[in-house]
Amino acid sequence: MGVTDNTTGRIRGYAARPAVVLLAFALGYLLVDLAAKLAGISVDPLGVHVLGGYVRVSSVVKYLFNGLILGLIIGLAGVGLSMTYSILSFANFAHGDYLTVGAFSGWAASYVVALFTLGLAEPFGEIFLLNVPSVVSIATSPAAVVVGLIVAATASVALVLLLDRLVYKPMRGRGGIPLLIASIGVALALRYTIVFVWSTNTRGVTAVGVESLPAYTLYVVDGSYSINLHEFTMIVAAVALMIGVHVLLQFTKLGKAMRAMADNKALAQVTGIPTERVIRATWIIGGGLAGMAGFLIILKRGVLSYNFGWRLLLFIFSGVILGGIGSVYGAIGGGIIIGIASRMALIWIPSGFARVAAFSVMILVLLFRPAGLFGGVTTA
Repeated sequence: MGVTDNTTGRIRGYAARPAVVLLAFALGYLLVDLAAKLAGISVDPLGVHVLGGYVRVSSVVKYLFNGLILGLIIGLAGVGLSMTYSILSFANFAHGDYLTVGAFSGWAASYVVALFTLGLAEPFGEIFLLNVPSVVSIATSPAAVVVGLIVAATASVALVLLLDRLVYKPMRGRGGIPLLIASIGVALALRYTIVFVWSTNTRGVTAVGVESLPAYTLYVVDGSYSINLHEFTMIVAAVALMIGVHVLLQFTKLGKAMRAMADNKALAQVTGIPTERVIRATWIIGGGLAGMAGFLIILKRGVLSYNFGWRLLLFIFSGVILGGIGSVYGAIGGGIIIGIASRMALIWIPSGFARVAAFSVMILVLLFRPAGLFGGVTTA
């Protein structure tokens, strides 16, 4: 009887909140519409299209996998942003440009390695500035990709430590708003420093045609979907890095100190936790993950531009907020949800509105769970 009464109370509580009812109705409609599309059924009473139509199963699988790949990158980049917020208590708007710095430095290093391993004839300066035809691929030059990933992480870590010393550390006692404003200035400075060195040109950086070779093919009832070598590498690297973060936070002394400081900074200081060392480790981990995320997403996309990190920042913030800002696992889960939602939405809306769909999912979830999916828990 008690269980029944409790369930009835919950149902009445949800029914009293129109936003929850609206969300449930919208999700139900989309699921029914998707099922009708997959079955090839169209409901058009009096010539008015209500639901259904036609969509290939292979197309749905493609959208799902592309969303998962994007979500892994958003989640990986969101880990650093969430850690920065939980430990340093400010939203870092320069985080997207850390991805861009990592991508440009990593791919410049990849091209320099390719200069020696593939015997390129172009001048060193043109190779470093990425002004040569696309030559790097995991298939033909794996060493260049590995070195590029390491350099991307190293360059981003060096950058964030320098910025902390020059900009953020002197302002830590002034509250989150001055730090936030400072991070916007840092973002602009980084972006146009990249423009000064590499220009505004958008360039292809992976070898044309090589990355399209499938590493694994999934067959469905009406076709197949292939994951190419670069996508496979990106998935493996992103999952491995996430597992590494989990191991660090849960099973190391540093991880316990970081979680303690995220829960209560004042208490952590009283108990003797070296807060400056924890802050430094936070910048190192967050910056390194951001740099590697930037390098990996360009490995998948094959196209590099000076502002791609800034454009991705809204997705990263959405994932972090959706999962519960301050929660590392929330950032990963929220990023994956945002990535999948932005790609699955292409079944119903034009590609230009994919961002709107992703943000709409975040808003709808926050309407009935304001603290995010992980309840605003600040520890990992």
